[in-house]
Amino acid sequence: MQTEQHELAAEAEALQEQFRHVYWIGGGSGAGKSTIARRLVAEHDLQLYATDDVMSVHARRSTPENCPFLHQFMAMDMDERWVTRSPIDMFETFHWFRGEGFSMIIEDILPLPRKPGVIAEGFRLLPYLVKPLLAMRSHAVWLLPTPEFRQAVLDSRGGPKWGFLERTSDPERALRNLLERDAMFTHRLCEEAKRLELNTIEVDTTMTVDDLTRRVTESFVL
Repeated sequence: MQTEQHELAAEAEALQEQFRHVYWIGGGSGAGKSTIARRLVAEHDLQLYATDDVMSVHARRSTPENCPFLHQFMAMDMDERWVTRSPIDMFETFHWFRGEGFSMIIEDILPLPRKPGVIAEGFRLLPYLVKPLLAMRSHAVWLLPTPEFRQAVLDSRGGPKWGFLERTSDPERALRNLLERDAMFTHRLCEEAKRLELNTIEVDTTMTVDDLTRRVTESFVL
């Protein structure tokens, strides 16, 4: 038993060593992850890996077997995705919230040069998936937007006229559903990060980009 435990511990340590150079910024949608990541990349000469940028690539690489919820989502029309379902159903069945495709994120990051380090950012970086990769807990933080902050972000993007919302039959309802779904996701992230004793930062409407950049920099001990 002791030998088996020692082997498992050694495997975990080896995995963490492979990702020691990676800094992880997860969090709720519209929390400022991309903005902060780009700032840190510029200020500290790091590489950027934005998970949002590869979502379509990962969707094409996926199969119904390894990403069943993703393929169910892809088969829906816009109203089925955003209007006719309840926010809780949207939340519980959203593929990226369930960790589908995370293995492809790992596959993308592993070949990147270790120097300079890497900033990986995106809402797909769930606490329970990232924690086993952490050699140091200070290398990960989750940004948690308040409902008011998230509303302000979507308003700045055009509210119900933003992007895919306008392609539904009822953009106003789609927006309400999206906001409720995202609030549930942020709440789940908060609970999960706290349970795993990982770092979080609440992002509200009083916080400036400079404030948030400083808080994340301090969290990472850069």
